[in-house]
Amino acid sequence: MTKPDPNRILRRLPLAVGGLGAVLLLINRLLTPELTESQARGDVLGVVLSAVLILTGLIWQQVQPRSPDSVELIGEEGFVLAADLPEAVKTELAWASHLLLTNTVTRSLVVVYQDKVLLRRGILAAKSEVTPGPILKRVLETQKPIYLVALKVYPGRIEFDYLPENTQGVICQPIGNQGVMILAANAPRSYTKQDENWIAGITDKLAVTLKEI
Repeated sequence: MTKPDPNRILRRLPLAVGGLGAVLLLINRLLTPELTESQARGDVLGVVLSAVLILTGLIWQQVQPRSPDSVELIGEEGFVLAADLPEAVKTELAWASHLLLTNTVTRSLVVVYQDKVLLRRGILAAKSEVTPGPILKRVLETQKPIYLVALKVYPGRIEFDYLPENTQGVICQPIGNQGVMILAANAPRSYTKQDENWIAGITDKLAVTLKEI
């Protein structure tokens, strides 16, 4: 499902107004039996203004950012926590995942810590096991996040078979040196720098909490 572009009317407005102005000038010229000098000057000005509007519209079509296309992720809504976690840890994971799912473009979220899946929430795929592939291993080794802005163009996407199959973007955020939070979005290039900073802050807090288990 493609998300409507909220700026499409604004981008097309100069084109529409400029085109309409040019048509009206042409009709006025054709219906005028005798052209006066003042009308000729007005026509020239009108043509210039119409041309500027049309040119502005063409430029806006290129430079104004469009909202990325979003899809409905394939899967079932769910919330699964590891049963043997302390209540305080369960509460922290529930709080963190709720914030991310309701305040960012994240639609599916998985937390892996010490090779164990602690949390799956949002739109869930049928597969629940997480086998770390090259991307997750690199995140754990370097303790630096990896943002796959458009998952479908990366060959390494096959390792994310525990996410909805039509996931559009993925952030793999380290949780200290023992875990990773994997966040799946329903639109490519949709996480902002502010989102990334916020995700990093939440995982830093989780890293302190998860040291208790």
